[in-house]
Amino acid sequence: MVATCLIPYTAFSETVTAERIAEAIPKLESIIRDGMSRTGVPGLAVVIVHDDAVAFLQGYGVREAGKPAPVDSDTVFQIASMSKPVASTVVAALVGEGIVAWDDPIVKHDPGFELQDPWVTRAVTLRDMFSHRSGLPDHSGDLLEDLGFGREEILFRLRYVNAAGPFRASYAYTNFGLTEAAVAAAKAAGKSWEELSEERLYRPAGMTRTSSRYSAFLAAENRAVNSVRDGDKWASGPARNPDAQSPAGGVSSTARDLGQWLRIQLGSGKLHDREIVTPAALAETHQPVIARGGGPGSPESGFPPFYGLGWNVDAGPDGQVHLSHSGAFNLGVGTNVHLVPAEHLGIAVLTNGAPVGLAEAVARSFLDLVFTGEVERDWVDAYGRLMADVMKPDYGRVFDAANSRLQPSPALPAMSYVGAYHNELYGALQISEEDGGLVMRLGPDASAFPLRHIDRDTFAYQPLGENAYGPSAVTFTVDGDRSAAVTIENLNIQGEGNFHRTAREP
Repeated sequence: MVATCLIPYTAFSETVTAERIAEAIPKLESIIRDGMSRTGVPGLAVVIVHDDAVAFLQGYGVREAGKPAPVDSDTVFQIASMSKPVASTVVAALVGEGIVAWDDPIVKHDPGFELQDPWVTRAVTLRDMFSHRSGLPDHSGDLLEDLGFGREEILFRLRYVNAAGPFRASYAYTNFGLTEAAVAAAKAAGKSWEELSEERLYRPAGMTRTSSRYSAFLAAENRAVNSVRDGDKWASGPARNPDAQSPAGGVSSTARDLGQWLRIQLGSGKLHDREIVTPAALAETHQPVIARGGGPGSPESGFPPFYGLGWNVDAGPDGQVHLSHSGAFNLGVGTNVHLVPAEHLGIAVLTNGAPVGLAEAVARSFLDLVFTGEVERDWVDAYGRLMADVMKPDYGRVFDAANSRLQPSPALPAMSYVGAYHNELYGALQISEEDGGLVMRLGPDASAFPLRHIDRDTFAYQPLGENAYGPSAVTFTVDGDRSAAVTIENLNIQGEGNFHRTAREP
């Protein structure tokens, strides 16, 4: 899932008006159709809000690749990491009611929660986790989810994760850190996260097709089926059940429903003159908390990009604040939301295609049109290249090096590798000989992964799930004639994928 996908702004010159939006929409529709044709993304829905009204609402393409049912304004999409600013809205409602405060320590509401450092455990707050400044490594816990662990177990196992940076002085995008903060807030209210979201936001806002439960998404008759590229074509992707990280990536919604949410964001917490979230509590989510990334600042303002509470917070021209967030599932979702609060302007774009930058390109093209009257550049191409770079796999080097050898060395006898291994974070691993080959069993259900020999003590397996790309290396450390440990490359990005043999066989 993607935290952000932004390209710096050039200066905008005019205030947004209803007339400019009306002029922009036909051009935007042409950009959408052209972008869908160029990328192959099957379906898209868009909503634009201005001055507390829905200015545009439309669906394009089809709900499922290769099938005729059309996308409309009420088609339900998974929105992936766009769930994060939705979650911060829900927690802001509790903050406004005095049930929690952004600076409450998480252990105040979830006493059993732990991180590796006892002091950080006592100190880490809702604000820290919602702004990704806890010190946890990037995407901590995501690979546990891919292996089949549930939410409760993943949050428990965060105590075994080594810190990647200093507490409150480093930014690392972490789905399960944010999830823990949201779950703690829900516990303070005596609710599950799913119940809390429904009661504090979806129902009061009339977001009748929005849910934080994957089962509700599956039950929707008018839903978009996630799609992935299959060569030069698109096909229905594997199911993506994000319930474990529901606050961070598990919302499903429609363009129409999200229009209501945008109105709340731009209306200081009100909708139809009814206060859904108190203005002060909501405004706090829009404030910068920590600088994200190490790139240059905005060329207009010089300010670096920031993250707030579930939002990317950036400085636009003339000091305007821009709030945004992308959502991306490798398994078939690309979404984007962008707000310019000073102009009471917002756009949300939903697609049922794996992230190729189309959602970001549509939002950015619209902003160009309404502020300057013309699109600055080919954003479909620009964001497509940027997204391709962002979504590159972060493993494969060990496998590629071993696989490149012209004359690989033979493996030891299978029994040299067979046995039980253990890792504090990922749990038990079993290597067994089955049907003439080695099989690795891992995860809460002891899922079987066949191993393919590459070179001497290096094998390969194919990971599964959201963060799976190509094969990953599995390398045994041999002591004499028996392996003492095994390193799984894709689990070892943060140095935590080493499993040690639990007992030597005679």
